[in-house]
Amino acid sequence: MKLVKTPLNDCYILEPKIFGDSRGFFFESFNKKVFDELTGTNFHFVQDNHSLSARGVLRGLHYQIKQAQGKLVRVTRGEVQDVVVDLRKSSSTFGQHFSLILSAENKKQLWMPPGFAHGFLVISTEAEFVYKTTDYYAPEHEKSILWNDKDLNIKWNFDGEPSLSEKDKKGISIQSAEVYP
Repeated sequence: MKLVKTPLNDCYILEPKIFGDSRGFFFESFNKKVFDELTGTNFHFVQDNHSLSARGVLRGLHYQIKQAQGKLVRVTRGEVQDVVVDLRKSSSTFGQHFSLILSAENKKQLWMPPGFAHGFLVISTEAEFVYKTTDYYAPEHEKSILWNDKDLNIKWNFDGEPSLSEKDKKGISIQSAEVYP
């Protein structure tokens, strides 16, 4: 596995070694020892999540102010634009975002430690999105930042209005968001 730094502190792209031939492919999608060595962390993942979404669905930008979750995300079918926002006030990249394409084809993964907001937009017909978390889902602590926040100015790869949940329609601006120390 290869680690690629992003412009955000402590947030990394992980690119697996893929072994393929005419029969198909194989790759190691997660190895705790390798992950810890590459990222310089020692997190324990407690939950795996898997979602299926149609083109134009935007999920996010979510975070939990208590029980903050680190996430290791990837796409197993289709393609998404994945976006993370650093909400750690003590970070030199606080308030900045990073975006990349994750797909079943490129097999890249994105690691964000606790303290980041996260969202994704489906740009293929459908996409299956899989991720590991370092803490359990706690809906009572979940927050949502507006996908189209003017201060963030995220360039989404979609024309028109995305399909949003009621929760995400009520997201708040990053200026009003509760952030991490």
